Amino acid sequence: MLTLRAVSTTVAFLAVIAAACACTSSDTPSSTSSTVQSLGDVTVHRVSYDISEGSDSTQNWGDLYLPAGEQAVDTIPLVVLIHGGSWKSQLDAQTMRPYAIDLAKRGMAVYNIEYRRVGSGGGWPNTFTDVGNALDYVVVLDQQYPQLTTDDELVVGHSAGAQLAMWAGTRNKLSKSEIGHDPKFRPTRVVSLAGPLDMVYAAHHGNDRIVTALGGTPEQVPGRYASVDPVQNIDPTMPVVAIHGTADTLVPPILSERYIDEVERQNGIGDLVLADGEDHVSIVSADRPVYGKILDIITDASGKTIDELDDLYDNN
Repeated sequence: MLTLRAVSTTVAFLAVIAAACACTSSDTPSSTSSTVQSLGDVTVHRVSYDISEGSDSTQNWGDLYLPAGEQAVDTIPLVVLIHGGSWKSQLDAQTMRPYAIDLAKRGMAVYNIEYRRVGSGGGWPNTFTDVGNALDYVVVLDQQYPQLTTDDELVVGHSAGAQLAMWAGTRNKLSKSEIGHDPKFRPTRVVSLAGPLDMVYAAHHGNDRIVTALGGTPEQVPGRYASVDPVQNIDPTMPVVAIHGTADTLVPPILSERYIDEVERQNGIGDLVLADGEDHVSIVSADRPVYGKILDIITDASGKTIDELDDLYDNN
């Protein structure tokens, strides 16, 4: 069972989000070749998004899933997927592969990214540098695959990937001294799956995975938390759907609840979706009933206007 609580801005937000340009042509990352895999009605293109000094080709890559067949220019909406795993190297981008395939079957382009994690060269700042570079590479993908739309796009993240997705959506607010500033591409809508959206609260309540990823506690490295903690970087003009399992003990749902409460306080637009009985892993498992409902939410968040989303949520 899903329950949903919605808060929204006025329709004036439509003009703001429509004007938010997600791609620029300056300082375009270098293009690299891709390998192609066919999955019947979906093709998968493996690309390397970062060939700069210090990068790791075994981890600095992304898979672009496209519907098979001919597509006209600017007709295929892009969705970026960022996997979780506590910012650690035990899990990788393949955990989001079922979502990528099924969303591509629904007519979307899906960019499923990999990045360095704690234990494989990641942590602060490399994990964030990699995710920023992966997102900026959308400029190149847009040139290589002109059927993509990149002006008002969606990013979806699970667990640690949800925190990274939130950060990706608000990088335009960063100062020039902060990691990931001046994005070439910025998603303008976010779906968080079991995200640690209040990192200071989580760290103070025993989440040592956050402390490891950021290299210290909130008291030791307050600037890092201020830069990447979703609840400290809310953009009221960016719609967010936070989905959380009520049985999640690894990343408890209060972290999404606190985030959406703050969105509401700032007169932003956000929705809290609670999946009854789902835990941290089951909420992204393809064999769970909630899986299809999350696919629907992603599809709606990508394809509907803000007014349409508000109407949909009001009817629940």
